[in-house]
Amino acid sequence: MFRDQKNSLHLSQTKLLVETNEAMAGMLIARDGHPLNAQERQQELDRLENYVKNPDELTKKRKQEKEDADRTERILAALPDAFLYEPDGTVPGTASIGREGDRLVRLKFRPNPNYNPPTRTEQVLTGMWGHLLIDATEKRVAEIDAVLQKDVGFGWGILGHLDRGGHFLVQQADVGGHHWEVTRMDLAFTGKILLFKKLNIRSVDVFSDFQPVPSNLTFAQGVELLKKESSGSEPQSAKREHEKRRPDRATRASEQAGEQLCCDR
Repeated sequence: MFRDQKNSLHLSQTKLLVETNEAMAGMLIARDGHPLNAQERQQELDRLENYVKNPDELTKKRKQEKEDADRTERILAALPDAFLYEPDGTVPGTASIGREGDRLVRLKFRPNPNYNPPTRTEQVLTGMWGHLLIDATEKRVAEIDAVLQKDVGFGWGILGHLDRGGHFLVQQADVGGHHWEVTRMDLAFTGKILLFKKLNIRSVDVFSDFQPVPSNLTFAQGVELLKKESSGSEPQSAKREHEKRRPDRATRASEQAGEQLCCDR
């Protein structure tokens, strides 16, 4: 079970999530730094109960999550072939990147001109330059930070394209007991879908407050855990967010632009 603090162009929200043996159960608990009111909380509870009472809806959710996981696996499996690497020193692991006490090997990468992506999923890798941080002790990717150095089309450019300058950052860490989880994910992409529909993705997700739960947890049991956790005391991270003044749209856009520049997922 963990928390996801998400900031995008037009919203800031906090979710509580729990992994179950059926699907991920997630509950919105705050928006723009403010806890949900009674009506909003009830809407979240009703949404979760709909999954519990309607197996078909839960099956659809599980299928979508599997498709997302499969795409991630394909990207990871392509990394050895899609890029050419060169050593670039080492950096220390931290609580949110790798594992504290470990040395992380830094590798710069650029596209491999001989790589032929097998599907549209891997097509984006042909335009990516950046670096990897590898925890050699744990044999884990602790960070991948990459920027599109050229426009990349998918579906031979018919289905759409991503613009040059797109960026993603993904960080992972040992959150306890040699259990690794994603701790941060930044996305900043523009482009077009089907040649006409504009694409503008800008979001930052910070994952924290990881807690172990039983491996045989059902979705219904996960929902009960969410209810119990969300009705308890507000975590310190949420309190700090709540104490902040809600920034206006221009301020949020400026902050996100700064994050994009300083970071390079």
